[in-house]
Amino acid sequence: MEFDLGARLRNLREQHGLSQRELAKRAGVTNGTISMIEQNRTSPAVGSLKKVLDGFPIALSDFFANDFSSHRKIFFTGDELTELSEGKISYRQIGRDLTGKALQVLHEVYAPGADTGRSMLSHQGEEAGVIVSGKLEVTVGSDKKILKSGDAYYFESHRPHRFRCVSEEETVVVSACTPPSF
Repeated sequence: MEFDLGARLRNLREQHGLSQRELAKRAGVTNGTISMIEQNRTSPAVGSLKKVLDGFPIALSDFFANDFSSHRKIFFTGDELTELSEGKISYRQIGRDLTGKALQVLHEVYAPGADTGRSMLSHQGEEAGVIVSGKLEVTVGSDKKILKSGDAYYFESHRPHRFRCVSEEETVVVSACTPPSF
């Protein structure tokens, strides 16, 4: 079954008793943006979707989670990782429901030229990652560096940041953040 991002956002908005206009105001976007997402007429960048979800607030992981069973799984095969995005960046999360969890671990794959968007990301917590293959330009505040296989980053997430693949091939990263921010 294909994930319907628009229907999920509409249902969440309605469960919170919000109009499109009220959610847009809370999130700092236009109500046309909310409408387009709900109608699946646009596929928002991860940063844009996070901004919309901050209007509730709800973490991206909770938005995409669809299994709230009480059994806590310990081991995961590659095909059991939860895909949190569509498009040029794949974020695959270990586990579905991170409710009550302090750590989020992601397997990230950036297509050549892919980035997290023009807007810098910022949220509470810390994040770190190791570049497995390719090259990733990491910008944190006014600091910018191109990292290659084996290099790593670690920073406080409240500092504005963004990521961009600068390889001609995919860039693969394993990252972690606290608390879960997707």
